[in-house]
This record gives sequence, C-alpha cells and structure tokens, in this order.
Amino acid sequence: MLKRTSITHVNSILEKNLNWKILDIGCGYRANKNASIIADIQDFSDFYKEKKFVKIEGKNLPFKDKEFDFVIASHVIEHIDNFEFFIKELERISSKGYIELPSRLGDNLVFENKNDHIWWFCFDDVTNQLIASKKNQLIDPFITVSTAKLLEEIFRESLVVELAWEEKIDYKINNQIRQENFEKISFLKLFRKYLSKKIRTIFK
Repeated sequence: MLKRTSITHVNSILEKNLNWKILDIGCGYRANKNASIIADIQDFSDFYKEKKFVKIEGKNLPFKDKEFDFVIASHVIEHIDNFEFFIKELERISSKGYIELPSRLGDNLVFENKNDHIWWFCFDDVTNQLIASKKNQLIDPFITVSTAKLLEEIFRESLVVELAWEEKIDYKINNQIRQENFEKISFLKLFRKYLSKKIRTIFK
C-alpha cells in the first residue's frame, strides 16, 4: 500500500514509537532526527558519531530481512539506475517506510539535479502507484538546491512528493513523456516575457 503523507505526520508517528528501529538511507548530511541507524554509500561515520552508521558497499543492502520497523529514503530513488531492485530491497528490510522525491517540476528547476538524477517520478492518486519515467529536462534549470529548500517552505506540495508505504511499494514505468516531443522552456525566454509584461504594466 502506497499513499500520500507528509514528513511532519511521519515524524509525529516516529516520535510516538521511540522503541522502533529506524533506518535513514542515502541521507547524506541530512539524516532524520528520529533515525537510529544511518546508511550511505559515502562514509559519514565521523559526522554521525552519536548514531550507528553503516557504509553501503554493494547493490544489496547490508541488512537482514525485516530488520527495521521503519525505513526512510528521502531524495534517493531518483539517483539509482536500477531503482526497481532498490525498492525490492526496501521492502525486504522493512514492512513500512517513507519515500520523498522531487516532483517533476521541482526536478527540472534545480541546477544540481540536471546531471545527478536518472529518473522522474510522480504519484497516481487513482491507482496509488508511483509512476517512473526516465528523466526529461524540459526546463533550463535556474535555481540551486538551497533556493529550492527555501521555496519548499511555501510551495512544498508543488516541488516534493511525499509517500508512506506499508508491505509493498506499487510502481510502474511509463516512458511516454519524451523530451523530443516538447520544446524546452528557456529561463531566458521566460524572463524576457516577464520583463515585457512588467514594462507594459508600468507604462499603461
């Protein structure tokens, strides 16, 4: 089962279940405060001295079946070439968790995402499925990650997809959206249109 949620709601649940074994995977320097174990392909053991840190060496996650009560994967899946295997691994090591992804719009706006992200995701509220397609860069990016974080404070639902799952992460791959079928939106073109409209407004 997969459904929309929010990190605020998730944290309220985790804070009521302090006895849970909680994994935050691929979080870099931004681990969830409620995580008891942190895992990443980079070595952040010096940064997380007060928590247990596990370095991921291979494709298989170095954990036992159903080892965790809850697993957090925030802004991870879009980076992984074989995301289907990764999803199966999440389902193997836990029975529930939280997934956070950039929306397609959010993904396109940010400079750093242009080369780092392999997949695009959206959520189908009718079928409760995660819809994956190969990343398409349809907008010339014009904001940084730090700027995106500031915008998320107001426009979070437009820039981020937040999902809770239990037992199974339902998904499908749909590559019908192709970059060659769309004219890329240029920030410079958008800015020129904005200036033109602004000037017309001033001199009305």
